[in-house]
Amino acid sequence: MTLLDQVLGDLDAESAQLDGWVAPLDDAGWRTITTPEGWTVTHQIAHLHWTDLASLMAITDEAAFAAGLEEAAKNPTGYVDEAAEELALTPPTELLAAWREGRTRLHAALRSVPDGEKIPWFGPPMSPVSMATARLMETWAHSHDVAEALGIEVPRTARAKHVAHIGVRARGFAHMMRGEPIPEGDVRVELTGPDGDLWTWGPEDAAERVTGDGYDFALLVTRRRHHEDVDVQAIGENAQHWLTIAQAFAGLPGNDPKRLADR
Repeated sequence: MTLLDQVLGDLDAESAQLDGWVAPLDDAGWRTITTPEGWTVTHQIAHLHWTDLASLMAITDEAAFAAGLEEAAKNPTGYVDEAAEELALTPPTELLAAWREGRTRLHAALRSVPDGEKIPWFGPPMSPVSMATARLMETWAHSHDVAEALGIEVPRTARAKHVAHIGVRARGFAHMMRGEPIPEGDVRVELTGPDGDLWTWGPEDAAERVTGDGYDFALLVTRRRHHEDVDVQAIGENAQHWLTIAQAFAGLPGNDPKRLADR
């Protein structure tokens, strides 16, 4: 099994889990508010579906995707949200069927990309593995929004390691999105996964370190939890600051998460 197959398998599992939560909902359930900004369950699925379609376009029609990049540059803070608003007008049963079909097509397209070829994106071009990991990260994050709104306890699985990986890799990007210089020096990251496995990144002799719960770190870098509400610790000024701005997704960071006590 290739690394791409492994990541797509985990993405399938995340998508199927969310699918199982939303499929039984009636119309009122689909209108459940999931975020402080007012996104409903419908908006969440619409957003995931739109991003799948954008990813598919980046692989199969680069000219059309380039045109989309130009439109996004004209409206960097609203382009994605407006796309979700438009798709959210689709009746839930149709939207769910379209999301299922779209993610199946995307997985097939990712497997068709020649070895060594990069896929254009809103950020830097990505390999098929990186794009699949990014889709898993987004599905994982938006699944939490839906589950919390519906009162569902999300199973803590090792699939969160993919999310943590992107969060670690995006440390410099998080600073850039805040208009901050990227600090010099490495940060050693040591996290414990839900199965007890140790997840590590960075040189062992790095002066600054981040340690703690891997699943909580994934919640932190997807900006689903305030840094004071997770079991993640930092040693060193740069590492401590990173925990306050960490993000695992492209684009602007959006509003900072509120502490659980203030919600």
